[in-house]
Amino acid sequence: MLTKKLFLSLNSDHFMNKEKPKHYDPGAVEEKWYGYWMDKQYFKSIPDDREAFTIVIPPPNVTGILHMGHMLNNTIQDILIRKARLDGKNACWVPGTDHASIATEAKVVKWLREELNVKKSDLTREQFMDYAHQWKEKYGGIILQQLKKLGASCDWDRTAFTMDATRYDCVIQSFVDLYNRGFLYRDYRMVNWDPVAQTVLSNEEVIYSEESGTLYHVRYRVQDTDDYITIATTRPETILGDTAVAVHPEDPRYVSYHGKRVLVPLVDRAVPIIADEYVDQQFGTGALKITPAHDVNDYEIGKKHDLEIIDILNPDATLSAAAQLFVGLDRDEARTLVVRRLEEEGYLVKTEDYTHNVGRSERSHAVVEPRRSLQWYVRMKDLAEPALRAVEEDTIRFFPENQKNTYRHWMRNIRDWCISRQLWWGQRIPAYYYQDQVFVATTKEEALEQARAHFNNALIQSDDLSQDEDVLDTWFSSWLWPMSVFGTLDSNEDLDYYYPTSVLVTGWDIIFLWVARMIIAGYQWQGTKPFEHVYFTGMVRDRKGRKMSKSLGNSPDALELIQNYGADGVRFGMLSCSPAGGDLLFDEKLCEQGKNFCNKIWNGLNFLTSRSVSAKIEPGQGDELAYAWFSQKLSQHLQQTNALYKEYRLSQILISNYSLIWNDFFSQYLEMIKPASGASFSDRTFGQAKELFGKLMIILHPFMPFITEEVWHQLEDRRIGEDVIVASYPQEEVETDPRLIKDMQLLIELVSKIREIRSAKSMKWNAPMELYIKKSDQLSPSLYEGRWVALLSKMAVLDEIHFVEEEPGALLSIVIGTDKFFVDPKVTMDVQAELQKLHAELEYQQGFVSSVEQKLDNDRFVSNAPESVVNNERKKLADGLARINMLKESIRQLEQM
Repeated sequence: MLTKKLFLSLNSDHFMNKEKPKHYDPGAVEEKWYGYWMDKQYFKSIPDDREAFTIVIPPPNVTGILHMGHMLNNTIQDILIRKARLDGKNACWVPGTDHASIATEAKVVKWLREELNVKKSDLTREQFMDYAHQWKEKYGGIILQQLKKLGASCDWDRTAFTMDATRYDCVIQSFVDLYNRGFLYRDYRMVNWDPVAQTVLSNEEVIYSEESGTLYHVRYRVQDTDDYITIATTRPETILGDTAVAVHPEDPRYVSYHGKRVLVPLVDRAVPIIADEYVDQQFGTGALKITPAHDVNDYEIGKKHDLEIIDILNPDATLSAAAQLFVGLDRDEARTLVVRRLEEEGYLVKTEDYTHNVGRSERSHAVVEPRRSLQWYVRMKDLAEPALRAVEEDTIRFFPENQKNTYRHWMRNIRDWCISRQLWWGQRIPAYYYQDQVFVATTKEEALEQARAHFNNALIQSDDLSQDEDVLDTWFSSWLWPMSVFGTLDSNEDLDYYYPTSVLVTGWDIIFLWVARMIIAGYQWQGTKPFEHVYFTGMVRDRKGRKMSKSLGNSPDALELIQNYGADGVRFGMLSCSPAGGDLLFDEKLCEQGKNFCNKIWNGLNFLTSRSVSAKIEPGQGDELAYAWFSQKLSQHLQQTNALYKEYRLSQILISNYSLIWNDFFSQYLEMIKPASGASFSDRTFGQAKELFGKLMIILHPFMPFITEEVWHQLEDRRIGEDVIVASYPQEEVETDPRLIKDMQLLIELVSKIREIRSAKSMKWNAPMELYIKKSDQLSPSLYEGRWVALLSKMAVLDEIHFVEEEPGALLSIVIGTDKFFVDPKVTMDVQAELQKLHAELEYQQGFVSSVEQKLDNDRFVSNAPESVVNNERKKLADGLARINMLKESIRQLEQM
């Protein structure tokens, strides 16, 4: 309910135009209006009979703070939500955060160690989870508060968290469902192991990049001979886990060694020399050390040849007892000592610099270790089929469309998904073990019933069952997000009304980790798509094209930007350089441009509302014409931008809004209707101007919500609840009259040319000047009308306008299109300077005509181009030739003077 205090403030002079501040203060305006919108519950959505427009926020990590990527992504979402609200739809933007297992657990462990002097190893699981929830409540979710500074109009009452009770239950239910349907299994496989977080990682969580390293050439003595086989490796410490040396079966260099054994350097372990076609004879020495425990390919070769697996690394990447040497040392330290020993004992042949791909953990940045481990997996191939079909058949549309190719490639080559993680912070896997059997259930009580039934033994007790120690991959909760935010995977009022959602706005870099999996989950539990459209944003880069990062020092502080330029200024800066789907080359100057735009709007408001208004004054002849013209421009603009909204070309819409407001409304329309000095607006003209200004604030509101709400209320007294955030988006009310728009453009250009002449001649803005217009069949009939003549005289400050049959001599000429005008500036003309200008213009026009002629002389162009395009080129040619003739005639007349 609206408070009495707020009601009074809304009716105070601060909200009206009586005591309007001279300068725009974004900080005060933003705080005022965001609080007002929240109090009025404009962001809140409940199911009703309107069309739903739903967006679920890509949940940022609960550990996160606002950065430039968040700013871009959430600004786009807010624009779409605010536009839907203006369109009369039931707009619902669901916020939330992701529990981010690896990142959050690392933060909690650090917090415990540094602030509470507690080690994770000293705690029980339950104790650790209690501390983790304390940390989350104290430090987590800061980013959601920061999004409010940006103007995000989320339904904050719906804020979800992937580890809250509702989402937790959904995750457990999905695991049990998949298990019962045969889509889950547990197996020993080589996995990506993060030795810092000490958990398995999915392939998509490993980031590969080229790094400089060293290639070590090491020789192995063939047992019972003086012969040696040399291998090359980048990881000499893993020699301690070698269980074979492999050669190609047809490599003549090694045929005599088939079936023999070599001694592993330093540990003297005798291992077989095996022949396998996997070996590339041309690479290195053609011989490979095989370490099944520490290389994926070696592991497959080991299974094929039944080799021993010796795991020389502990989970934290220190050397284990199986290594025999350097036990307990970190792998990097051990490498240095192994190389030293190899050199001392004569095994190291040579070293060379080597550049190779190294995989690092996306979260901890540690070098990932291949490791054989027992994990849970999802069988993905059958699950992926409907999700692949949905995108290929455009049931779900991607913007930009080229992302379909990336999606298609990954889905057609999809691999089973490892979903177990060796952490405590997360949804614990609902698998319970008794003897050699596993029982999967939503609760331990249900698992106990299963165990008793399976073993036909009612004496089995709850304590006899042990639950799986692992938690589920964070993405296993995130893939349910479009459903779980509405509280269920089954059916309820919210899910039935809001699902499928309208559009997902996200980065292309998580198309596999998140987008594809959400689509899979949607079809698995709802039998349909989770969203209609996916809009992929690009990456935010600096103006040099570099990815923004703390290490480069090129990532500005998001909140500091808002403080310096205002939220509207920053939103403008982000969107004005954000091509649909392309990377954003961010330049802080664009935020300054956004701030200047706010100031321009404020100054325009001050100009309009500072003038007196009289009901006794009739509108000027040009006022009605100006209103008709700008109404046409606005309608044309709405047609164009409504089409752009459907393609998510938001940057183009913003730039178009900017041009319409700054160039057409402020620079032209307000100039057209401006009363003479000391005079008043007519009541009718002032009302028309306010009406148009208000409509402009509505169309700009999704992009710049704060200043538009402020100006909306400053324009005139509003009723309670008559706010721009819930106004109706302007419709294309008038049929576009292209002739009116074209004629006004001619007038505007003519006025600009006349002003240029005044400036060049150092004349005062109101110095006497006459205009001569040469009559012609091409000249628009409109220009002969009194209202056009009146407007032109006012805008160009002309004494008289003459319509003439013949070109007057000794006057300055202006050529616009195929129309010709002459001005008498009442000053002595520099004939040579004028001739020089005309010759330059003639040379330009001749070059233009030549380029069009070349295009039309090209038979391939004329045959293949659409007829409308060819006809347009022919019109360009005709107009160009006409301009050339007019210029030549002007030159001839001046040369005769």
